[in-house]
Amino acid sequence: MNARELSLESANLADYIGQCLQRFHDKPAYHCLGQTLTFGEIEEKSRHLAQWLQHECGLEAGDRIAIQLPNITQYPIAAYAALLAGLVVVNTNPLYTPREMQHQFSDSGAKALVILADFVGKFEEIKSATGIEHVLVTGPADLLGNPVSAPEGYHSFVSAIERGAACSDLVQSKAARTDIAVLQYTGGTTGVAKGACLTHDNLLANTQQMLERILQRGNEGEEIFVCPLPLYHIYAFTVNMLTFFGMGSLNVLIPNPRDIDGFVKMIAPFRFTGLAGLNTLFVGLCRHPEFKQLDFSSLKMTFSGGTALTSSAAELWHQVTGCPVTEGWGLSETSPVICLNEFGREEIGTVGTVLEDTEVQVWDEDGNALPQGESGELVVRGPQVMLGYWNRPEETDKVMRNGFFRTGDVGLIQDNGNIRIVDRLKDMIIVSGFNVYPNEVEDVLCRHPQVVEAAVVGVPSEQTGEAVRAHLVVDGEVDENEIIEFCRTQLTAYKVPKQIVIQKELPKSTVGKILRRELRTETA
Repeated sequence: MNARELSLESANLADYIGQCLQRFHDKPAYHCLGQTLTFGEIEEKSRHLAQWLQHECGLEAGDRIAIQLPNITQYPIAAYAALLAGLVVVNTNPLYTPREMQHQFSDSGAKALVILADFVGKFEEIKSATGIEHVLVTGPADLLGNPVSAPEGYHSFVSAIERGAACSDLVQSKAARTDIAVLQYTGGTTGVAKGACLTHDNLLANTQQMLERILQRGNEGEEIFVCPLPLYHIYAFTVNMLTFFGMGSLNVLIPNPRDIDGFVKMIAPFRFTGLAGLNTLFVGLCRHPEFKQLDFSSLKMTFSGGTALTSSAAELWHQVTGCPVTEGWGLSETSPVICLNEFGREEIGTVGTVLEDTEVQVWDEDGNALPQGESGELVVRGPQVMLGYWNRPEETDKVMRNGFFRTGDVGLIQDNGNIRIVDRLKDMIIVSGFNVYPNEVEDVLCRHPQVVEAAVVGVPSEQTGEAVRAHLVVDGEVDENEIIEFCRTQLTAYKVPKQIVIQKELPKSTVGKILRRELRTETA
């Protein structure tokens, strides 16, 4: 039985994870900070921790446990342990402020928390306002023989694993595939962050859908996949911790991808075969002189998702590594993958074709399906679409209709079946009644040889309602008028930026997405 068949036939995620851990027992599973653990070692630690959660904490099936860690091996151990114990994982951004932590912990009703020692101070500020009863504290070097000491009232991650080994045997999870497995909180860009309820079936279905594509290029037990994207984000959670994990791959975890020097040193010893990243990461790596010297002879899969891939970044990556970028599209609410370019037939500027058992339509403002080739809001229906938002039926009703999830993305379906994302509905700029999509303008700007990164937003204008403003990170000295003239050769007049703002860096989320909303708040 291969990984795809296993994802189809598993009773729940605990069943799937347990069988994968046994199947590849002696193979390397995760590498981080110079240490490699096998599937067997991950299995033992996860099982012991799961036993501790069940028998010493008294957590019951369906209870929520928040995990607030960077990309260190403790993350998959904690997540697998939680699912093996029948708990619901609440993925939490380690860089959250105390206010954001309090909202997510309280909203989810989490009873337990796994947290990095560095963040305990933030948790202390809001602890009394949450229902969290059990806190596991860990440090980056815990598994290297140098565990941190847990403050009074807290538990050491390593000690919990050790005590769990002496507990009663694990009570196997009886979760149905329709039960919630993960609460994945959205970024809250349009209001308070909401928890997308992802069921066992959602995640197993998306894993199976991805495996149907990936096994056309990858081989079980042979792949080495670099993981710079945070595991608390559903992109890496599903792609790395479920899909490539299920293939018996080695995942090389990168705790801090913004440290490009450290990143390159970490991956240099490996003849890695795959990597998933974002536009800004591809550009940053390709501009690093030591990265260009790495051995890319084994690299055969590079995935992009989460934000628009510019043609210049894709071309640069291909030029440096010899590997094309295979772009996909998805959201937290879809577990996440909806579409993916097909290997060997990548079309830059599109997100490829829909995964199996997935239906995408294009709707107008009234919810009517539009003909192929016309642009409108993309809606999706399939087994990977969430159950709904946690305890928010009204918010769920706003985005669900006849089984379709309204993505908020504007796009079209081409004659060849590839889907082209035009932009986010909320990011669209209206100039004199004409729609301007920032992605298109940003792609043109990034074609300029001195533009490293670009973000385009709309600002108020008495003459045209809104005007286009471009925020740029550039290489060397540039003439702003020359950049505007460059755009005029590529864009219709109303799409050309009226303002150029040069910055040292652009605001980004922890996943690496450029935050246009922060740029819109600046004075026009």
